[in-house]
Amino acid sequence: MKFIIATNNPDKLVELERILKPLGIDAVSPKQANISLGDVEETGETFLENSFIKAQAACKKTGLPAIADDSGICVDYLDGAPGIYSARFAGEDATDEDKNNLILEKLKDTDDRGAHYTAAITCVFPNGDKLQVEGKCFGEIAREPDGDGGFGYDPIFLFEGKSFGNFTAEEKDKVSHRGNALRMMREELIKYLEGNNVNQ
Repeated sequence: MKFIIATNNPDKLVELERILKPLGIDAVSPKQANISLGDVEETGETFLENSFIKAQAACKKTGLPAIADDSGICVDYLDGAPGIYSARFAGEDATDEDKNNLILEKLKDTDDRGAHYTAAITCVFPNGDKLQVEGKCFGEIAREPDGDGGFGYDPIFLFEGKSFGNFTAEEKDKVSHRGNALRMMREELIKYLEGNNVNQ
Protein backbone atom coordinates (compact mmCIF):
# COMPACT_ATOMS: atom_id res chain seq x y z
CA MET A 1 0.00 0.00 0.00
CA LYS A 2 1.41 3.37 -1.02
CA PHE A 3 1.60 6.26 1.44
CA ILE A 4 2.99 9.73 0.90
CA ILE A 5 5.36 10.84 3.64
CA ALA A 6 4.78 14.53 4.29
CA THR A 7 8.30 15.71 5.01
CA ASN A 8 11.11 17.40 3.15
CA ASN A 9 13.61 16.52 5.88
CA PRO A 10 15.85 13.83 4.32
CA ASP A 11 17.02 12.48 7.69
CA LYS A 12 13.47 12.15 8.99
CA LEU A 13 12.38 10.54 5.72
CA VAL A 14 15.06 7.86 6.00
CA GLU A 15 14.02 7.13 9.58
CA LEU A 16 10.31 6.90 8.69
CA GLU A 17 10.95 4.73 5.63
CA ARG A 18 13.18 2.40 7.63
CA ILE A 19 10.51 1.79 10.24
CA LEU A 20 7.49 1.68 7.89
CA LYS A 21 8.94 -0.67 5.27
CA PRO A 22 8.60 -3.84 7.42
CA LEU A 23 4.88 -3.02 7.79
CA GLY A 24 4.36 -3.56 4.07
CA ILE A 25 3.96 0.16 3.50
CA ASP A 26 5.50 1.67 0.39
CA ALA A 27 6.57 5.01 1.80
CA VAL A 28 6.96 7.56 -0.98
CA SER A 29 8.59 10.93 -0.52
CA PRO A 30 7.28 14.05 -2.26
CA LYS A 31 10.41 14.01 -4.43
CA GLN A 32 9.86 10.37 -5.42
CA ALA A 33 6.27 11.23 -6.30
CA ASN A 34 7.48 14.18 -8.39
CA ILE A 35 5.41 16.69 -6.45
CA SER A 36 6.08 19.63 -4.21
CA LEU A 37 4.06 19.89 -1.03
CA GLY A 38 5.24 23.47 -0.63
CA ASP A 39 5.61 25.07 2.76
CA VAL A 40 2.67 24.11 4.92
CA GLU A 41 2.15 26.66 7.68
CA GLU A 42 2.28 24.86 11.01
CA THR A 43 -0.25 26.86 12.99
CA GLY A 44 -1.00 24.23 15.63
CA GLU A 45 -0.19 24.63 19.29
CA THR A 46 0.75 20.99 19.83
CA PHE A 47 2.82 18.35 18.05
CA LEU A 48 -0.37 16.42 17.23
CA GLU A 49 -2.08 19.45 15.70
CA ASN A 50 0.92 20.23 13.49
CA SER A 51 1.32 16.64 12.33
CA PHE A 52 -2.36 16.62 11.32
CA ILE A 53 -2.02 19.89 9.40
CA LYS A 54 0.90 18.46 7.39
CA ALA A 55 -0.70 15.07 6.77
CA GLN A 56 -4.03 16.55 5.71
CA ALA A 57 -2.35 18.92 3.25
CA ALA A 58 -0.32 16.08 1.69
CA CYS A 59 -3.36 13.82 1.43
CA LYS A 60 -5.43 16.53 -0.29
CA LYS A 61 -2.64 17.30 -2.73
CA THR A 62 -1.84 13.70 -3.72
CA GLY A 63 -5.01 11.72 -3.10
CA LEU A 64 -2.87 9.19 -1.23
CA PRO A 65 -2.97 8.22 2.42
CA ALA A 66 -0.46 10.56 4.06
CA ILE A 67 1.72 10.22 7.10
CA ALA A 68 3.29 13.22 8.79
CA ASP A 69 5.25 13.60 11.96
CA ASP A 70 5.90 16.60 14.11
CA SER A 71 8.59 16.18 16.68
CA GLY A 72 10.91 18.06 18.94
CA ILE A 73 12.78 18.19 22.18
CA CYS A 74 11.31 19.50 25.42
CA VAL A 75 13.74 20.64 28.11
CA ASP A 76 12.54 20.70 31.72
CA TYR A 77 14.66 23.68 32.76
CA LEU A 78 13.29 25.68 29.83
CA ASP A 79 9.67 24.92 30.78
CA GLY A 80 9.31 22.50 27.88
CA ALA A 81 10.99 24.66 25.25
CA PRO A 82 11.89 24.51 22.46
CA GLY A 83 8.99 22.03 22.00
CA ILE A 84 7.06 22.61 18.78
CA TYR A 85 9.60 25.29 17.86
CA SER A 86 12.54 22.88 17.95
CA ALA A 87 13.33 23.23 14.23
CA ARG A 88 13.40 27.04 14.41
CA PHE A 89 14.70 27.45 17.95
CA ALA A 90 17.92 29.24 16.93
CA GLY A 91 16.49 30.99 13.86
CA GLU A 92 15.33 29.92 10.41
CA ASP A 93 18.78 29.28 8.95
CA ALA A 94 20.43 27.83 12.05
CA THR A 95 22.33 24.56 11.76
CA ASP A 96 21.83 21.60 14.08
CA GLU A 97 25.09 22.62 15.73
CA ASP A 98 23.73 26.13 16.34
CA LYS A 99 20.59 24.74 17.97
CA ASN A 100 22.52 22.33 20.16
CA ASN A 101 24.91 25.05 21.27
CA LEU A 102 22.03 27.35 22.17
CA ILE A 103 20.50 24.76 24.48
CA LEU A 104 23.87 24.00 26.06
CA GLU A 105 24.41 27.72 26.64
CA LYS A 106 21.02 28.09 28.31
CA LEU A 107 21.73 25.13 30.61
CA LYS A 108 25.37 25.91 31.40
CA ASP A 109 24.67 26.97 35.01
CA THR A 110 22.19 24.27 36.02
CA ASP A 111 22.19 20.62 36.96
CA ASP A 112 18.50 20.38 36.02
CA ARG A 113 19.04 18.62 32.70
CA GLY A 114 15.94 16.48 32.30
CA ALA A 115 14.45 16.43 28.82
CA HIS A 116 12.34 14.35 26.52
CA TYR A 117 11.77 13.96 22.84
CA THR A 118 8.18 13.85 21.54
CA ALA A 119 7.02 12.58 18.17
CA ALA A 120 3.42 12.94 17.07
CA ILE A 121 2.39 11.02 13.98
CA THR A 122 -0.83 11.46 12.04
CA CYS A 123 -2.09 9.34 9.18
CA VAL A 124 -4.87 10.86 7.07
CA PHE A 125 -6.82 8.85 4.51
CA PRO A 126 -8.54 10.25 1.41
CA ASN A 127 -11.94 9.46 2.93
CA GLY A 128 -11.21 11.79 5.85
CA ASP A 129 -10.37 9.14 8.41
CA LYS A 130 -7.36 9.85 10.58
CA LEU A 131 -5.14 7.99 13.03
CA GLN A 132 -3.00 9.78 15.59
CA VAL A 133 -0.37 8.64 18.09
CA GLU A 134 2.30 10.28 20.20
CA GLY A 135 5.54 8.71 21.38
CA LYS A 136 8.08 9.99 23.88
CA CYS A 137 11.61 9.19 24.96
CA PHE A 138 12.89 10.52 28.29
CA GLY A 139 16.51 11.34 28.99
CA GLU A 140 18.68 14.33 29.77
CA ILE A 141 20.81 17.00 28.13
CA ALA A 142 24.53 16.30 27.99
CA ARG A 143 27.20 18.80 29.02
CA GLU A 144 28.63 18.79 25.50
CA PRO A 145 27.82 17.22 22.12
CA ASP A 146 28.92 13.65 21.61
CA GLY A 147 28.72 11.52 18.46
CA ASP A 148 27.88 12.32 14.88
CA GLY A 149 25.03 9.88 14.32
CA GLY A 150 21.36 10.79 14.08
CA PHE A 151 20.35 14.39 13.47
CA GLY A 152 18.88 17.41 15.19
CA TYR A 153 19.47 17.40 18.92
CA ASP A 154 20.73 13.80 19.02
CA PRO A 155 24.35 14.65 19.95
CA ILE A 156 23.25 16.36 23.18
CA PHE A 157 20.40 14.00 24.15
CA LEU A 158 21.44 11.28 26.57
CA PHE A 159 19.37 8.12 26.91
CA GLU A 160 20.53 5.93 29.79
CA GLY A 161 23.81 7.82 29.79
CA LYS A 162 24.55 7.44 26.07
CA SER A 163 24.16 10.15 23.45
CA PHE A 164 21.72 9.46 20.63
CA GLY A 165 24.59 10.67 18.46
CA ASN A 166 26.38 7.42 19.33
CA PHE A 167 23.43 5.10 18.69
CA THR A 168 23.21 3.00 15.56
CA ALA A 169 20.03 3.46 13.53
CA GLU A 170 18.72 0.12 14.81
CA GLU A 171 19.49 0.97 18.44
CA LYS A 172 17.78 4.32 18.14
CA ASP A 173 14.65 2.87 16.51
CA LYS A 174 14.13 0.55 19.49
CA VAL A 175 13.93 3.34 22.07
CA SER A 176 13.36 6.64 20.28
CA HIS A 177 10.27 8.80 20.41
CA ARG A 178 9.70 8.24 16.68
CA GLY A 179 10.28 4.51 16.98
CA ASN A 180 7.79 4.35 19.86
CA ALA A 181 5.23 6.41 17.96
CA LEU A 182 5.60 4.36 14.78
CA ARG A 183 5.11 1.10 16.67
CA MET A 184 1.87 2.54 18.03
CA MET A 185 0.91 3.73 14.55
CA ARG A 186 1.64 0.25 13.21
CA GLU A 187 -0.93 -1.24 15.60
CA GLU A 188 -3.46 1.46 14.69
CA LEU A 189 -2.88 0.91 10.97
CA ILE A 190 -3.26 -2.86 11.28
CA LYS A 191 -6.57 -2.44 13.12
CA TYR A 192 -7.77 0.17 10.64
CA LEU A 193 -6.82 -1.76 7.51
CA GLU A 194 -8.28 -5.01 8.82
CA GLY A 195 -11.41 -3.29 10.03
CA ASN A 196 -11.96 -1.69 6.65
CA ASN A 197 -10.94 -4.75 4.63
CA VAL A 198 -8.11 -2.87 2.96
CA ASN A 199 -5.51 -5.06 1.34
CA GLN A 200 -2.01 -4.15 2.43
